[in-house]
Amino acid sequence: MAFRQALQLAACGLAGGSAAVLFSAVAVGKPRTSGDSEPRAAEAPAWAGGARPCRGVWDPNWDRREPLSLVNLRKRNVESGEEEQASRLDHYRAKATRHIFLIRHSQYHMDGCLEKDRTLTPLGREQAELTGLRLASLGLKFSKIIHSSMTRAVETTDIVSKHLPGVSRVSTDLLREGAPIEPDPPVSHWKPEAVQYYEDGARIEAAFRNYIHRADAKQEEDSYEIFICHANVIRYIVCRALQFPPEGWLRLSLNNGSITHLVIRPDGRVALRTLGDTGFMPPNKITRS
Repeated sequence: MAFRQALQLAACGLAGGSAAVLFSAVAVGKPRTSGDSEPRAAEAPAWAGGARPCRGVWDPNWDRREPLSLVNLRKRNVESGEEEQASRLDHYRAKATRHIFLIRHSQYHMDGCLEKDRTLTPLGREQAELTGLRLASLGLKFSKIIHSSMTRAVETTDIVSKHLPGVSRVSTDLLREGAPIEPDPPVSHWKPEAVQYYEDGARIEAAFRNYIHRADAKQEEDSYEIFICHANVIRYIVCRALQFPPEGWLRLSLNNGSITHLVIRPDGRVALRTLGDTGFMPPNKITRS
């Protein structure tokens, strides 16, 4: 067992004292060439900080809210007795589960010259109605809807919220669509400029850190929150939350108006209940534009 662990540590680059970056990211580095004998090492974008364990090993402090990491180490080991240590740890320990519902906006007019002109199509409005009905039918006590400030997300929210009266709404630019990180493997039909990854990536990562984490220690009851945004943002968030390589986000596919359900337990463990569910829509209403 010890030999196997040593090999694992060496493979992660930890034996030499270095740590893997927050996640394997291919961001602004030079592209591969046909003459490369081996895949190039993943490069971290400038906004990626911190470290993660070896790939395949769960990081329990992924959201930086693990109680042990929030208590001063010296005071915990020197000044405090065991009872006081337990009390201080309990002060930071989450008690509730967060249910995160990530909704992709409905079908929209892609030919609009300006972003404000990319409004929902008639079919897109029907899709939003169906999504709203589905969320309402779950019988859950949703606490809020946080949505992207882009037109198609705002209009989707307008329709969905009619089915969830009394649920507050918050608009944010953090959830706007963008290019989160260079996908691997690359695709030929979508190649943003490197600067777009640099600008959008930091913002979308900020959205992940701001919204996706275990419950606050003061939260007593489980919560149910809705986020209405975009396919790239949702796919990146799912990969990050599950600690999968985030550059694989483009391998996932999401329908318009689909529901993705993430569960974050008090101990920081994350589960994916559904990914891109549109089973509540008739087949002729399903699109991925």
